[in-house]
Amino acid sequence: MIASLRGAAETGEGELVKDGRLPTERELMEMFGVTRRAVRSALDELQHQGLVFRRQGQGTFIRPTSPNASRVESLANRTSPFEIMEVRREIEPALARLSALRATPSDIEQLKRLAERGGTTGNSQDYERWDSAFHAKIAESARNDLFLGVFQLIQAVRVEQRWTGLRAQIFTADLRDILVVHHLQIVDAIAERDPEKADEAMRDHLLEVSRITGT
Repeated sequence: MIASLRGAAETGEGELVKDGRLPTERELMEMFGVTRRAVRSALDELQHQGLVFRRQGQGTFIRPTSPNASRVESLANRTSPFEIMEVRREIEPALARLSALRATPSDIEQLKRLAERGGTTGNSQDYERWDSAFHAKIAESARNDLFLGVFQLIQAVRVEQRWTGLRAQIFTADLRDILVVHHLQIVDAIAERDPEKADEAMRDHLLEVSRITGT
């Protein structure tokens, strides 16, 4: 959880950031399957590092003027959904492979919960949030900080308007259900500690996303 929150705070971008703020404590508890104490400890650490500030009754906000945020915006303006998917197809199967080797039982339980929660969403915006959290949890479970940093950069670029708009145009309940099945297959492979199967399941999932979106 802390790695995902730090990545969002450092870039000021991503599915965990909306209108310059992070999700509420309750939302973070549900998203990551942790206690309120764990959430507050993570937010305290980010605040101590100068990445966020908190306003009582209003929430936790990303500190502005992050140099990383401007670099992400510049990169987002130069790239395309096709390039995003091209990189994801190279990076994320490797992350799933490592996750199959390194994920804890708690990680696996959280992955299953995130995948299942994605299946309850009724619109593209809500689905994107849970989908992003699912893929971020796999990246975190791989236990490789450099890989995680690369993934977080991809995620920050991925939420640029052209990409989210494209996904919103094609979102249907049937498509959501197909993608959730893919997610659960990835979780099963990770739970079975089968790195090759996890790699293949993630690769097949991303190839299908590319086919559906034309990227």
